[in-house]
Order: sequence, then structure tokens, then C-alpha cells
Amino acid sequence: MPLHLTKIAFQSEGPASLRAWLESHADEARLTTRYLPKRLDEMTGGSLYWIHGHALVGRSPLLGFQETGQGRYWIRLAPTLIPVRALPKRAHQGWRYLEDKDAPPDLGGGEADDLDAMPPALLGELTRLGLV
Repeated sequence: MPLHLTKIAFQSEGPASLRAWLESHADEARLTTRYLPKRLDEMTGGSLYWIHGHALVGRSPLLGFQETGQGRYWIRLAPTLIPVRALPKRAHQGWRYLEDKDAPPDLGGGEADDLDAMPPALLGELTRLGLV
């Protein structure tokens, strides 16, 4: 079972703008971090789960990590956002590990589009109540 990361979708207005940013990259999207994860070997086949509006809203498959040449590392991601069943998640700085058993399941087609159109605050409240 792969290990995953969670990260806040910083400066994203919602899942739709996050998806647009990811898809604007041809082969891979990159995020910068100061440190490599200590559990790097366990992340083969894992994903980065995005937090928006106090909920996990989607995931991007991890392609790996690469040194930038400036003492930092890139988190290399597939340029796609796979919607997941919203799961409440508190905000945090940087990234955190997410065990595979705790990761939310992926959503299917039309249901994901409906959630993209929903205001993040409403989505967060419905998720907190267990209705989404």
C-alpha cells in the first residue's frame, strides 16, 4: 500500500482553479519543498491529496522528487486532478503523510463536476456534516 501526502491548495479559489493550474503544465506540475520526505521509499504509486475549504477535494499522482540544484526539491506531480469524496481535513503548513487506509475514494464523472460548481464553504459544511 502506497503512502500519500496532503497539502493545502494554496492560492487556489477552488477545485476548478486547482485543476486549471495542474492542466496548464504539459508533462508534470512541480511544487518546491525544502526537505525530502523521510518515508520517500513508501511513496511509490502514491498521490498528493489537496486540501481546500478544510476538506480533501482531489488528488494528483506523485511522479517522484527531484533536486532543484538550489538546495531544495521538487515534488513532481501528474498534471491532473482526480476528484475524491470530500473528507474533512484541518489546514496545516507544508505537507503531511496520509496512509492508504485513510485516503478517501475517488469520485466518478458527473458527481465530481457537481462538487466543482459548489462554493467551497458550502462543500466544507456539507462534508463536516457527513452529507457529501
